Amino acid sequence: MGGGIKVHGVPISTATMRVLATLYEKGLDFELVPVDMKAGAHKQEPLISLNPFGQIPALLDGDLTLFESRAITDYIADEYNNKGEKLLCQSCKKLKAITKVWLQVEGQQFDPIASKLAFERVFKGMLGMTTDPAAVEDLEAKLVKVLDIYEARLSKSPFLAGDCFTLADLHHLPIIYYLMGTDSKKLFESRPKVSEWIKKITARPSWVKVLNLQKQ
Repeated sequence: MGGGIKVHGVPISTATMRVLATLYEKGLDFELVPVDMKAGAHKQEPLISLNPFGQIPALLDGDLTLFESRAITDYIADEYNNKGEKLLCQSCKKLKAITKVWLQVEGQQFDPIASKLAFERVFKGMLGMTTDPAAVEDLEAKLVKVLDIYEARLSKSPFLAGDCFTLADLHHLPIIYYLMGTDSKKLFESRPKVSEWIKKITARPSWVKVLNLQKQ
């Protein structure tokens, strides 16, 4: 496949950040094609042809077009297995299976609560909307239960799937980054193993590069 890798998205979008971090972990060259969300560019051509749901990001790798950030990161980790960080640990089926479990946990248990909390705490403010304190309280109470399970898991291994950093850890980065800038950070900081894990994953050079893109 020729044509190089292109990512259509914006670096403040959590889903775009997930893809960018994966590309940086793999040390791949790519072009970030900005999408003017305020002008509704995500609902128009050319993006609507790349993602029929009119959402970001979309990835082009030669003649392959993908959307849905978690599917994109899975493709990058698989297709470019021999470059950069392994992320999926293809050589060990057990480790790969455990990674897939925690990828599901992120998508099914953590994200539905954490992303709503980030919407209340962060994105509503960006959109000129008012945070609903009752919703925040309810979501925090739900997130605590999930984080207690993470604390137990991370007391057994430094990363979610085991001894090495994988996609399962990486997928958490964008939402955790936004929540750590709010009062909800206490939920993470009050759990020593979760707190330790967050320090490790947010210090990764790939993640620092994603955050630097936001400043440009």
